[in-house]
Amino acid sequence: MVISMERWRGKVAIVTGASAGIGAAVAKQLVEEGLQVVGLARRSERVEELAKKLQSKKGKLHAVKADISKEEDILNAFKWTSDNLGPVHILVNNAGIIQQTNLTEGDTEKWKRVLDTNVMGLCIATREAVKVMKSNKIDGHIIHINSVGGHGVPNFPGLNVYPASKHAVTALTETLRQELNHLGLKIKITSVSPGGVDTEIAQTNNFEITPQIVEAMKQMPRLRTKMPMLESEDVADSVLYVLSTPPHVQIIFRYTN
Repeated sequence: MVISMERWRGKVAIVTGASAGIGAAVAKQLVEEGLQVVGLARRSERVEELAKKLQSKKGKLHAVKADISKEEDILNAFKWTSDNLGPVHILVNNAGIIQQTNLTEGDTEKWKRVLDTNVMGLCIATREAVKVMKSNKIDGHIIHINSVGGHGVPNFPGLNVYPASKHAVTALTETLRQELNHLGLKIKITSVSPGGVDTEIAQTNNFEITPQIVEAMKQMPRLRTKMPMLESEDVADSVLYVLSTPPHVQIIFRYTN
């Protein structure tokens, strides 16, 4: 099997949640491969800082301020992309949040924030990407950054609706694959489900690691064996791998650490 990113060079990719962590790592590697990358983030100034560091690379990073929980922001971001760079060929749905609450006494607004970003925002961005790809006859690729929490629920107190949101991503991946096949479209869909990744998601969302969580974490096999966490670059590597496979290859990743 020939592995190459050549067919994507010069093409347009949109990466959500590109201000830090996995999103920033994916955006960086795509720019290095020669793509025009639109990095969506609430903290767009951080994407702009990254873009400056990548000025000497083959491609280019464009920062667009967008809150993935708001449909209007997503629609405006896709319009900006089409108007300024052309049709999107790749969408990486990376944006995701977690909130400090629980299910037994939960904060409804915090539940909504998680679901609006992790599920509804992903669905809206995917819909807009498919529209563009379909109308421009593009055999594009959509990648959902999922989680092992989308395949099983870890014994980790306080996760509330987060695992449910990632289980939704797992179901949405397969549902979209079936729908694309039914429509006869050659757009590829991939779900990448990493285990623990060393990112800023807890700090950014003010997610407190309580004593109960610390105790539960001590029982996790990864920590008992002192196995290191994944780095954002490890997940970005897997994204580039699936993009580099031939059009007839369909990959749905689930990997743990």
